[in-house]
Amino acid sequence: MKPVVWGVLSTAKIGRERVLPGMRKSPLVEIRAIASRDESRARAAATALGIPRAYGSYEALLADPEIEAVYNPLPNHLHVPLTLQAAAAGKHVLCEKPIALDAAEAEQLRAAAGNVRIAEAFMVRFHPQWLRARDLVRDGRIGTLRVVQMFFGYNNLDPANVRNRADIGGGGLYDIGCYAIVAGRWFFGAEPTRGIAHVDRDPAFRTDRLTSGLVDFGDGRRLDFTVATQVAPHQRIQLCGSKGRIEIPIPVNAPQGAATRLLLDDGSSLEGTGVVTETLPPSDQYMLQGEAFSRAVRGEIALPFGIDDAIANMRAIDALFRSERSGRWEPVGPA
Repeated sequence: MKPVVWGVLSTAKIGRERVLPGMRKSPLVEIRAIASRDESRARAAATALGIPRAYGSYEALLADPEIEAVYNPLPNHLHVPLTLQAAAAGKHVLCEKPIALDAAEAEQLRAAAGNVRIAEAFMVRFHPQWLRARDLVRDGRIGTLRVVQMFFGYNNLDPANVRNRADIGGGGLYDIGCYAIVAGRWFFGAEPTRGIAHVDRDPAFRTDRLTSGLVDFGDGRRLDFTVATQVAPHQRIQLCGSKGRIEIPIPVNAPQGAATRLLLDDGSSLEGTGVVTETLPPSDQYMLQGEAFSRAVRGEIALPFGIDDAIANMRAIDALFRSERSGRWEPVGPA
């Protein structure tokens, strides 16, 4: 397959340190340009990453006729506006999560998605550990899946960090709670019906620093999660079924290019004697995501997750924010 030529909108840390190094491992991806509103920053990033072109504005990159697809890791409030600009320029867009600030804003992308490929960058869905865990659930290894439980926390007290700025879409639910919603939808293979949340906000930042949610998937199936931005770093997913349990020790920030583990518990002992470790071969979820999107651009495969999927995830997040205000269960909007 002829490699897809990519451009990058912004020098965001997630791009520089994780996504772009992963994508550059693939022969299906050619990263040709990076842009920043500060041209010196763009040039520094381009030099560090071995990217040939640096632009001092997003518009200049989008005007480059050789760029076929763009990766958009801008702050959350710029996801939809710059994705729309890129689509209007005829560029396919892989946009960081969350794709929008709410489902209504994400709906603005629907028309553009009819002309170019647009996807939300949940790289976890391309990692072998998520694929294998879902296969084990589908094969009945843990009986009927009843509970998906996730904890995801880190400690970030920097007032200048975009994750701590409420005015541009900061906070735990947007930043990492979105992974919990994806996990529930992925492992249950269904859409949620309602959700309820308890939220603690930082008094200075006004962002949610500790959010716990219950999300109902019907038929006695429940997502139970807590995300936090001011705790010791930790993350886990537990898939609890009627006959056993699967644990993913590092479900989101899996080490790039390294082997990963799944823990399979047959439920025979609370002391863990029934736990078997399954080791998966080394992989890079960012490379795999970039390859899948590039194949979709070339028409070799259908786009695995498009705008409908992204809007569905935002509807669940919307329901949890409504629940914060109402203190009640809130329905998740229709698919």
